[in-house]
Amino acid sequence: MTAPDVTAIIPVFNDKHSLEIAIPRSVETLSLVTEEFELIIAEDGSTDGSAGLVRQYEQQDSRIHLLHSDERLGRGKALNRAISESRGEIVCYYDVDLATDMRHLPEIIHVIQEGADIATGSRLMPGSDIVRSGGREIASRSYNFLVRLFLGSRIYDHQCGFKAFNKGHISCILPAIHSNHWFWDTELLVRAQRNGCVVREFPVRWRAGKGTTVKINDVFEMGSSILILWWQIHVSKS
Repeated sequence: MTAPDVTAIIPVFNDKHSLEIAIPRSVETLSLVTEEFELIIAEDGSTDGSAGLVRQYEQQDSRIHLLHSDERLGRGKALNRAISESRGEIVCYYDVDLATDMRHLPEIIHVIQEGADIATGSRLMPGSDIVRSGGREIASRSYNFLVRLFLGSRIYDHQCGFKAFNKGHISCILPAIHSNHWFWDTELLVRAQRNGCVVREFPVRWRAGKGTTVKINDVFEMGSSILILWWQIHVSKS
């Protein structure tokens, strides 16, 4: 079987209704880039029928693949697993709610084709077009400021769920990532920069998905995750 040019990954946990929009929209958009693609749905222990829905699409289109886990792995582990299973030289992933405008998908793939190791969308760069609550905006800017301050990153927005990679160039970084959930994105970008990877960031149009709120526990988890990674990099050297 010929390897696809591009692998797109959508991490999923109990997102059946979002998948009904995301899968056909993904196929439509990816087809504008290349007919040789695969779409992996990294379904992470869902209980709402997400896996069954993906199997229906899988039967209709051989480019769509379900990667199912019986137990919840966490977003980070699910992405690591999906990337390792991917067959494309260029691998991208995005959130199932399609919060980032899909018109940017050809753009992010093109950035990798032009030689970058990692491309990432940004909601915080000049030129970005975002709509979300003031509380989430403050939390996001504060978090990213702390990542740049403590971890030496040059990226504006570490947590935008819209990224692409040259798979061969990041394969050596993935085993070093300790985070299993949301901090995975930040850890990948920080470790990639420290390893000399070329990371390109570009502004995107982004709209907050439903049910996205900031809880006080999230704030504490953000700070502790930054400190833990600082310790791993500077003290334990892991």
